[in-house]
Amino acid sequence: MPRIKRGVTTRQKHKRLLDQAKGYRGRRKNTIRVARQAVEKAGQYAYRDRKVKKRNFRALWIQRINAAVRAEGLTYSQFMHGVKLAGIELDRKVMADLAMNEGAAFKTIIEQAKKAIPA
Repeated sequence: MPRIKRGVTTRQKHKRLLDQAKGYRGRRKNTIRVARQAVEKAGQYAYRDRKVKKRNFRALWIQRINAAVRAEGLTYSQFMHGVKLAGIELDRKVMADLAMNEGAAFKTIIEQAKKAIPA
């Protein structure tokens, strides 16, 4: 049985790893062992922060809606309750965009929500 030399595949693995570590500081960019740890940790941060990004954007949309709604004399929770009762099926992303860019259209939504809230 012939001896298997693994230098080519090892070199490819190491090259791929160092390419992923490009731009890191210190030994993290050129030492295989340290670069492997840095790339692995970066992947963990990236995975976690893809989830966190969704939370942050939802929070931003809520803040924008809240600011626009308070100018009309409602709170965010009252407004969202009115939206549900009025049967308006717009998500927060779209409503925040309307509040920022289409003020008149958003005011009509606020009026519909106010009418739907029982007095």
